[in-house]
Amino acid sequence: MRFIFGLICFLMSYSLSAAERPNLLFIIADDCTYRDLGCYGGEAQTPHIDALCNEGMKFTQCFQAAPMCSPTRHNIYTGLYPVKSGAYPNHTFAKAGTKSIVHYLKPLGYRVHLSGKTHIAPKEVFPFEYSSKNNNPNMQVIEQFFKECKAGDQPFCLFACSNEPHTPWNKGDASQYDADKLTLPPYIPDTPHVREQFTKYLAEITYYDSQVGQLLKLLKQNQLVENTLVMVVSEQGNSLPFAKWTCYEAGLGSAMIVRWPGHVQPDSVTDALVEYVDVLPTFVEVAGGKPSAELDGKSLLPVLLGEKTSHKDFTFGLMTTRGINNGSENYPIRSVRNQQYRLIWNLNSEATFTNACTKGSEFQSMLAAAEAGDQQAQKYTQKYQHRPEYELYDVVKDPHNIHNLAKNRQYSGVIEDLKSELNQWMIDQGDKGIATEMEAMEHQKRGRKKSKE
Repeated sequence: MRFIFGLICFLMSYSLSAAERPNLLFIIADDCTYRDLGCYGGEAQTPHIDALCNEGMKFTQCFQAAPMCSPTRHNIYTGLYPVKSGAYPNHTFAKAGTKSIVHYLKPLGYRVHLSGKTHIAPKEVFPFEYSSKNNNPNMQVIEQFFKECKAGDQPFCLFACSNEPHTPWNKGDASQYDADKLTLPPYIPDTPHVREQFTKYLAEITYYDSQVGQLLKLLKQNQLVENTLVMVVSEQGNSLPFAKWTCYEAGLGSAMIVRWPGHVQPDSVTDALVEYVDVLPTFVEVAGGKPSAELDGKSLLPVLLGEKTSHKDFTFGLMTTRGINNGSENYPIRSVRNQQYRLIWNLNSEATFTNACTKGSEFQSMLAAAEAGDQQAQKYTQKYQHRPEYELYDVVKDPHNIHNLAKNRQYSGVIEDLKSELNQWMIDQGDKGIATEMEAMEHQKRGRKKSKE
């Protein structure tokens, strides 16, 4: 029955005229660990996102290629992995001549607008229509944009990019969360300061959820719901340990929820392995175009239509600490994951891992607890900053990546297979590991120079 439903939807989507092609609305958070959303089992109150799950498809295994804002957004808009596009450090630039989603959708008759946080460059690679309000989506401009597209019978692609729950956590109502009753992730050393900060973080997730609600309401008010594909994602994990800036599940994992009335089955769930790099080719195919063979991504349309239950065999990730705030001078991380295991390669494991998190008040409170004899704090502050060259986790049995299996001979075959996949990906991307890491800051400088020319 699901196959027949999907086949009918697939045929319907390709019988549409240019004016009837679906609108595309992509909504993204900023530094939100996906497990903290209500519909993913978290403690944040997210009624609008939860409702969207009931109306569409929830992805349980969605990943981005890099756990930092700028590489992630370049990844989405170009359909390329970070090293290939050149946008692998943070605060970075895509290579000149790179195509973005604007170049693919405008020839298909779409208006392509980005409202809110950008963190991408240069402008010639990303010639969006732009708007912003305090680094968040500008709802007034978006409302006018919807009205203009509706009146002109023109399809649109809107990227609504929130700045929440990125620090500082100062939006929303933290009083709705009781610090003493929170259940922290097992890898987070439990201190009173961390608990208090976590309530503020959860409040900002709820604030982001309210932005999702505003956008969905604007669609409804302009009679755009039925012909609009909505995709909501959470970006990389939060700025506490083992999430953002890492290649653990909480760092690279993301929520993804898709609603498309008449095409995506409501209240459905998929375990297909997908990546942010797949968004661009998906949108191009939904819009009636043919995704370029040069893209690293692969269209999700067959999964959305219920035609397939799987998508990829592997997902890949990388982290560059060079050039980030308080980052280690040389701590490149690479990772590959299949349905059961994640392999992490710390290419310079002798170094100490540092970033903005290790300088923050939350981590400092964890270090103080460790010094005072707290064994949990001792264990996880040490694990966060000092790691072996290889880490292997059974993501099915150990979703929080607590138990490193890399030294267990039982898993030597698994490790070798994953190493082979990771090495081949790095070769395909032109990723030379430590040499690529050491070029990061020079790449940032070249990008800034070209953007001024």
